[in-house]
Amino acid sequence: MAQNQKMLKQMQKMQAEMERVQTELQSETVEAAAGGGAVVATVSGGLELMGVKIDPAVIDPEDPELLQDTVVAAVNEALREAQKMANDRLGGIAGGLSGLGIPGL
Repeated sequence: MAQNQKMLKQMQKMQAEMERVQTELQSETVEAAAGGGAVVATVSGGLELMGVKIDPAVIDPEDPELLQDTVVAAVNEALREAQKMANDRLGGIAGGLSGLGIPGL
């Protein structure tokens, strides 16, 4: 019985820590560039696109597809970086589950 109480307390502590980190991630951002820095995308740790900066010199009305592709590349890279940041931060907390002696965790 005492073991169950200890496990429950540890899980509650980890849940509170995960909630705290998730809240912090909402206010953190990452940036990624594409096209040699012509397009820069900013994404929050909550995986929300916060902004896109486009160098006016790369806006070519004759080739909108190039700009579209560059924007997509920058946004996708920023999303990958934000996801990695979140996984790194939350993974350390979730890694503590293996110490609880629960099979499969």
